[in-house]
Amino acid sequence: MSNLYVSDLDGTLLRSSEVTSKYTNQVINSLVEEGMIFSYATARSLVTAKKVTEGINAKIPLIVYNGAFVIDNITEKILIANYFDDSVHSVLEDLFSNNVYPIVYAYIDNVEKFSFVRKMCTEGMNMFLESRKGDVRTNEVNSLSELKEGNIFYITCIDEPKKLMPLYDKYKDKYHCVYQTDIYTNEQWLEIMPLEASKSNAIKQLQSMLNCEKLIVFGDGKNDIDMFQMADKSYAVANAHNDLKQFATEVILSNDEDGVARWLEANYKQ
Repeated sequence: MSNLYVSDLDGTLLRSSEVTSKYTNQVINSLVEEGMIFSYATARSLVTAKKVTEGINAKIPLIVYNGAFVIDNITEKILIANYFDDSVHSVLEDLFSNNVYPIVYAYIDNVEKFSFVRKMCTEGMNMFLESRKGDVRTNEVNSLSELKEGNIFYITCIDEPKKLMPLYDKYKDKYHCVYQTDIYTNEQWLEIMPLEASKSNAIKQLQSMLNCEKLIVFGDGKNDIDMFQMADKSYAVANAHNDLKQFATEVILSNDEDGVARWLEANYKQ
């Protein structure tokens, strides 16, 4: 049986410039041609993930939105989906009552959109939206009630820690919550997803789907801890959060030194 290799993207496989290097592309593509089963698990959507990894020929399903979806990289068909139930509406109302106005990801009439109320956006949200300028999923709405539309699968809050931390504490046991500082902008984020939506759960599903014996993972952030805990071998890049390094089999070179690709090139055939 083959092994499954899964890497996080931002801060791990991607350089700090938010792209994969030519070296990383060459190594991974060459090893995939030799038979390596490689995928990535990211908080990004498929749209932005494919944009920053366009030089990589990943042929197997990809894990996006922190495990909310497993998607076929060739057909872009959703293979596994985790949506909120109707309880998400009360969560949104609670956010609004605490003056937190999120970006809400949902399928509305079978079309993926991320919705927001422009006049309610924080500086951090505006920075994020500017980085997604021209994205066909953009859905600016006029009222908070419109943020509740569709099949919701992901909620992103970008605001002050003093507002977000109490909400994280409130919902972390009921939902899958990620509370962390963005590595590019230093803004504080709180992401709320269905409890079933996690990198580790999605990887388990993918490993079973592909009938792989062992799992080897690479990461840099606290949101990678769950997949490190369930992997056979786990490798933290040198720039990783110290909390993650505690769970690592080994610390490898940093993302800007192409640590993942260099490890794969040296160790894949062993």
